[in-house]
Amino acid sequence: MLPVLFADEHLLVLNKPAGVLSVPGRGPDKQDCVLSRLQNSHPEALVVHRLDMATSGLMVFALHADSQRQLSMMFAARDIEKKYTAWVHGRLPVGDSWHAIDQPLMADWPNRPLQKIDAQGKPSVTLWRCMQHHAQQHASLLQLMPLTGRSHQLRVHLQSIGHPIYGDALYAPLVQNANRLMLHACELGFTHPYTQQAWQWHSPPEWSF
Repeated sequence: MLPVLFADEHLLVLNKPAGVLSVPGRGPDKQDCVLSRLQNSHPEALVVHRLDMATSGLMVFALHADSQRQLSMMFAARDIEKKYTAWVHGRLPVGDSWHAIDQPLMADWPNRPLQKIDAQGKPSVTLWRCMQHHAQQHASLLQLMPLTGRSHQLRVHLQSIGHPIYGDALYAPLVQNANRLMLHACELGFTHPYTQQAWQWHSPPEWSF
């Protein structure tokens, strides 16, 4: 059973487990996903956005076509606030100030599904700030705020500045002191498109590191 945090007749917010696809993939072995599980109890559920299979955390689903359209427009207009938390390799300065990674991204076609930084790619911006250092590991706990929503954006951006996410088998195969990708969508906030009520959901990561 998926942990549902909120549901009404328009939309639903849940916590995606790590290791589960957001939507079906290609092939019969990739049909189990958050969407298919959710449709067991909410057959009308529709996808609005995705999280990588290895990423856990908050997702919103529409419960009818107009809601899907409204929420998709809100994502495109950056009217939905998303924050993530991640353990990254190395020690970054702890502080309240946000720092920007502004690097265009595009598909690395010969090595799909990998993405890469390329001047011909789509504009991509990630804000980060360091919350603390790990007591034993050479690691920093970051709060992340993507201002764009490119595939693998957080993973590629952090790898590009020399601080890849722990447990990232795609972009940091040598940084594997973790039993999973240490990336979690911890905050989701927006104004409900039908009730106009402001909502903010919080989800602490369930990991040990």
